[in-house]
Amino acid sequence: MQTSHKITELLEIETGGKSYKAHKYSLDTDNRPSVDFSSENNTNTWLKIQETTPHKTYINLTDFAKEVSSVDDQILKYFLDGSRHVYKVDHMGYAASGTGGRSEIFPIIAGQIGVGCCRRENRRLIPESFIGEIVVSVPDKADADGRIGFFPALATKLNSNSLNVTINAVLPYSTSSIKSEKDYEDRATATIQDRMIEKEKEAVANLVRSGKLNQNNYLVKDGSLEYRPTKADKADKKSLAKFKSNYAYVLGVSKHFNPSVCLDINKKPNPGFIADLPLYHRTPVACFENLEFFGDMKFAVWYIRIRDKDKTRTPFDGIVKVEKMLTTSEEQEFGMDSELVDMLSAHIINERNPVCYGADLRWANHLYPIFVTESYVKSKYISAESFLQLF
Repeated sequence: MQTSHKITELLEIETGGKSYKAHKYSLDTDNRPSVDFSSENNTNTWLKIQETTPHKTYINLTDFAKEVSSVDDQILKYFLDGSRHVYKVDHMGYAASGTGGRSEIFPIIAGQIGVGCCRRENRRLIPESFIGEIVVSVPDKADADGRIGFFPALATKLNSNSLNVTINAVLPYSTSSIKSEKDYEDRATATIQDRMIEKEKEAVANLVRSGKLNQNNYLVKDGSLEYRPTKADKADKKSLAKFKSNYAYVLGVSKHFNPSVCLDINKKPNPGFIADLPLYHRTPVACFENLEFFGDMKFAVWYIRIRDKDKTRTPFDGIVKVEKMLTTSEEQEFGMDSELVDMLSAHIINERNPVCYGADLRWANHLYPIFVTESYVKSKYISAESFLQLF
C-alpha cells in the first residue's frame, strides 16, 4: 500500500531540496475598504475623451436608471468573479551554484484559485460555471538543470503519490536579482495571480464559444480588465482579432481604483473630479492604453456614483470604475457610443440593490450580483485549516 505524503515532503523528494518546516500562514490581506492611490500601473496613459458625444462634465442618469428599472429585459446577464487564497507553506533549501555546497532558502507558496460565473434567469442568480484549482509556486532553483517540461511533470508526480486533492500546476517563480524574503513571496504570489487571470479568460472564452454573450447579454467582471493578449496572439492577426472579439460584451467594474489617474483637460491629475461626482451620475468616457502591458489595445474607462456620499465613509465610497475594451476600429477611432454608455451605466446603477450592508465592509462599492457571485466562489474553497494540513 502506497504511503501518503504531505505535499512539501513530496517536493523535497522530487526536487532535491531540503524542507525547513516553516510556520504556515495566509498571505492574503483583508477586504477592508480603502482608497488605493498606487495600485494602478503608472504607465497607463490617458489619451482623450472616447465617446461619440464629447461630454465635458457629469452626465445625470437618475431618470434614465428609473426608466430602465421598469423593463424586464436586463442586458447585464452574467457576472464573473475570480479570486485566490495564498499561503506560505514552507521554506525550501537548494544548493547555490558556485558556492561549494552552500544552500539558499526560498519560500514555498501555495494557493487556491476560484473563478465563478453566475447568470441571471427570471430575476434570480444561478451558477453558470466554476473553475477551481490548487497550485504551488516554487523557486526556479527547484529545477537545477533547466529541463523542458520539468514543472508540469512535477505536478504529475505530486498527483501520483496518493494525495487527497489534485495539484493542478506547479508554477516556478524567478529568483534572479532579488534577495528579500518579501520579494520572493510577491513573485510567487504573482504567478498564482497570473494563473487566476488565465482561468478567468478561459471562463469568458467558454461563454463566447457557447454563443451566450452578445449585445443583449453582457458579462460583468469583478475588478479591472487585466486580460492581455499573449505573444502568439500579438503575432497573428486572426488570433488577435479573436482575442478582442471575446471581450466585445465584457465590462470590468472595480470597487477599488486610483483616483489620482483621472486627468483634467490640461492632463493634470484631478481626483476631485471623481470625489465630487453626484449621485447617479457618470463621468465622461476616457481612453487609456498601456503599451508595455497590453500592446496597442485601448480601453474606455468611466466612473459612476451608485451611493450617496453623505451616507458613506469617504468621498470615494459608493463610486465604481467601469472599463470596456475597445474591440472595433470604429470604437478606437470615434469612441464608444454615448447612448450605449448611458444604457450600461443605468443598468449598473440598478445593480446596487439589494444592499449587502453588514455582510461585506465594501458594501458601498458592491454590485449585489457580484457580491452573490463572490459568495458562490468562496463557498467552494477548502477551509484554510484543511488546506494547510495538506502541506
